Parts: sequence; structure tokens; C-alpha cells
Amino acid sequence: MAKIVHLSEAASLAIHSMVMIAQSDIHINVNILAREMGASRNHLAKVLQQLVKHNYLKSIRGPSGGFMLNVKPNSITLLDIYEAIEGKIESSVCPLDRQICPFDKCLMGGMVKSVTAQFKDYFSAQTLEKFISNPK
Repeated sequence: MAKIVHLSEAASLAIHSMVMIAQSDIHINVNILAREMGASRNHLAKVLQQLVKHNYLKSIRGPSGGFMLNVKPNSITLLDIYEAIEGKIESSVCPLDRQICPFDKCLMGGMVKSVTAQFKDYFSAQTLEKFISNPK
């Protein structure tokens, strides 16, 4: 579970891959995705398998295989994809989960909680459909 929002390479690859796959009418091979994104094929393959495990993608084996969406583009948000890779985002008051703080006032000034809430609000409002040129 993520305490402080961090957009890792894996989460970024997952989000970008899902948009590219959503835009396609055919199966997209991991090699093509990796080349288009300038990513490691092996790292991307692991990320895509996580998305298959969460039932967001389906994987077709073979020379003409690849990945396709397993959900409708309007039913999945960027937050869903992010949390499939990073885990559920928790909003805590203290990013270090301290019950007792040695200071009278939070040094972060509540910023971490605010930024996390903004991130969650934005990502939960963005469906894949919004990033497809010609929604299906």
C-alpha cells in the first residue's frame, strides 16, 4: 500500500500501455509496446502480466498474439491501473505513520495528504476512454 504517491516506472508503463492498447483494434505485441515507449521488454512484460492478473488485459499467445483490453475503456480509471501496480493508496495524516510526533506542528503542513487527495481525485476521474481518439 502506497503511503506517499509515487509514480514509478512500472505504474507509468502500465498507464501508457493501457492507453496504447485501448487505442488499438488488434492485439499489440509486447515488443511493439516496448519499442514505442523506449522501455525494457522484460520489465514491460512483467507489468502487463500484472494487468492480466487483475483482469484488465487479456493475453493471446503465438506469433499473431499480444494484449487486448479485457474491460470497456469507460469502466477503468487511471487510478485502477495505478493501484493494480502500486497497491491501494492510503491517505494518512502522517506520511511516516507516527502516532506521536515530537513537533507541535506537522513539518509537512498537511501537504502530503492534500497532494495525495488531488492525485486520487484526478486519476479516479480519468477513464481510458478519455484518452482514445475514437472511443469505441
